[in-house]
Amino acid sequence: MMHEMMRLMLQLALIIIFARVFGLFSSRVLKQPSVLGELAAGMVIGPYALGGVRPVFFGGEPLFLVPPGSALPITPELYGFAAFASIVLLFISGLDTDLKTFLRFAGMGSLVGLGGVVFSFVLGAGSAAVFVPGVSSIMDPAAIFMGISTATSVGIAARILSERRKLSSPEGVTILSAAVFDDVLGIVLLAAAAGLVRTGGTASGGPDWGLAGRIALKTFGFWLAGTVIGIILAPRLTRILKGLGDLESLAAITFGLALLLAGLAESVGLAMIIGAYVTGLALSRTDVAEDIRRRLEGVYSLMVPVFFCVMGMLVDFSAIPGFLLFGAVYTALGLVGKMLGCGIPALFGGFNLRGALRIGAGMLARGEVTLIAAGLGLSMGVLDSGLFGAAVISVFISSIIAPPTLIRAFRGGGGFRKTLDPGRREDIRTISLDMPSSSMSDFVLARLLTAFRRADFFPRRVDHRKPVYTVKKDAAHLTLLRSGSAITANVPPDQERFVRLLFTEEILSLKELFRNAEQVAGSDKMERAMLGGLFGSESDKDSDKDY
Repeated sequence: MMHEMMRLMLQLALIIIFARVFGLFSSRVLKQPSVLGELAAGMVIGPYALGGVRPVFFGGEPLFLVPPGSALPITPELYGFAAFASIVLLFISGLDTDLKTFLRFAGMGSLVGLGGVVFSFVLGAGSAAVFVPGVSSIMDPAAIFMGISTATSVGIAARILSERRKLSSPEGVTILSAAVFDDVLGIVLLAAAAGLVRTGGTASGGPDWGLAGRIALKTFGFWLAGTVIGIILAPRLTRILKGLGDLESLAAITFGLALLLAGLAESVGLAMIIGAYVTGLALSRTDVAEDIRRRLEGVYSLMVPVFFCVMGMLVDFSAIPGFLLFGAVYTALGLVGKMLGCGIPALFGGFNLRGALRIGAGMLARGEVTLIAAGLGLSMGVLDSGLFGAAVISVFISSIIAPPTLIRAFRGGGGFRKTLDPGRREDIRTISLDMPSSSMSDFVLARLLTAFRRADFFPRRVDHRKPVYTVKKDAAHLTLLRSGSAITANVPPDQERFVRLLFTEEILSLKELFRNAEQVAGSDKMERAMLGGLFGSESDKDSDKDY
């Protein structure tokens, strides 16, 4: 046991270090999402690359030993860390889901998200049925998992929109709503597919459609009932937990509930990530959601790169050459499916051709749910190493293509033919505050977020690596971000006066705070000068300093 624990510690050490280094290189040098660097780190140190080397100091054994007879090329202990990291990821994703906006724009967002899921599923599963030997139809288990592995990455889409100051635009709101719906539907389909495989409902005779329907209904019912009950109970629960007077304990207990619900979901035949997402979604509307997220930020920053790195370690390079053609076709059809499946419903929902192109481009990037689906398929023996590698390739290519495509699509005029909200216009006003230092801007940003909450706004952080927030109240929707020492608010014209007034009030209160601090500092100096005579002459510097 101690030998295996030593192996696990060394594995985690390499995973954490390489994932962070490669992630930073990807984001800062290559200007690409850090997830790509974390996946690449797993490929480099995994059992099919450097991890398969037999170091002398480890008794001549490979550090990342492929367990004999296992569907996964990693140990169960390491896969357990990856599963834990996926629960962290989905719990935080649920916390970050703006349920009110999701429901408010559920019509258009659901239509766009459903179109993207249907088109990409049919094309992805169809390509597997055509190009992969042994896959006979679109309803083959392997084809189903490849069809599900096309979910949009909400994080990548939100990051691009925030940097372009388009989160508040009709296209931005629709993209985020559709991406959330895409993830939810993808998770439901994943749980249904996994249930079919576990119960043998996909034997050679073909899928048991009655069983598939019951599993899908049970999954959706679990998600819906858990969310509704959670939303009702969450305020009471957090009110009780706030009585502890310790936000760290509150965050720990709520995350423990996420693990509990994840285990219960798995025990009834659903995916663990369903329980984690439902818990986060239920807590997303409480007043402590941001506090929970902030206190779990360290766990997120540590564990989520571990998840992506471990997913990269599952890629078998020897199996990829035989699937290169399929991987290219699968990726291309997935991109086409998102563009058509999301763009066509947008055309019928009031967007012009430019707006439909923007929405399609915003749905291109794949990420966490894709890797979770593909990893689950690999662990269940439904997907082989080649198909899993094709899914990882699709994540790489789509995440590289999506940012420049979306940025280019947002050039030009408006993309909406109708008025999304009465009196709302496309133009966005910018309000900036330049602080003396980044630490000062962090302090001011925290005060501004508190001031917005006092005004009954609902701030929500949309990027874990950058301080970017959406701030919403009814029809009002603005973004707030810090870049270096500058704080910038992107607001619609009808909210500009209010936001400028709020900024002014905070600056004036800060000036008053600093003025009082200066007076206190001045009185302290006077007191020290008066008491200095008790300790010695004016030249007695050391005594004065000690005091």
